[in-house]
Amino acid sequence: MKSTFLKHTGLIGAMVLMAGFSASSYGTQEAGDREFTLAGSGASDSGFDTSTFGATASLGLFTTKEFEWGVRQTVNLADTEETTTFNGATRGFLGYHLDYALWQPFIGASLGVQYGSGVDSAFFIGPEIGAKYYVMPKTFVLGQVAYQFQVDQDIDDGSTFYVLGIGFNF
Repeated sequence: MKSTFLKHTGLIGAMVLMAGFSASSYGTQEAGDREFTLAGSGASDSGFDTSTFGATASLGLFTTKEFEWGVRQTVNLADTEETTTFNGATRGFLGYHLDYALWQPFIGASLGVQYGSGVDSAFFIGPEIGAKYYVMPKTFVLGQVAYQFQVDQDIDDGSTFYVLGIGFNF
């Protein structure tokens, strides 16, 4: 009897909390919003012989509630079997967001250039997919995966990039 009472009390408490933190109490992006993200990033080649770790910052603009475009800057520490180097990448991106209240999954593409020591300076392009989860009004956590390949090489010779970070709409 006591166990059933505790279960019901816990269930009622959880429902009250969920109602208090409903999607309507949180904001998501709107047309005209700008967005800033800061994320840790990593990438590995297809054989995982070369890995990079770094930071990525982005600045975007929503032209509609769903459509965003912007620029990302990444700074990396690259660790290969032979050496450790620093490099970076600058890219423009386009993204389309699906509205699931607190969850905002997105799909998009980016085009940019990589440069620095330990990498061949090159233009690259590729698709990306991810999701944002709003934890506060206009504040979200971000997970994203992108596949990028150099425009003058085979698509199978690309790299997979992944980021986990935080973002803000303003």
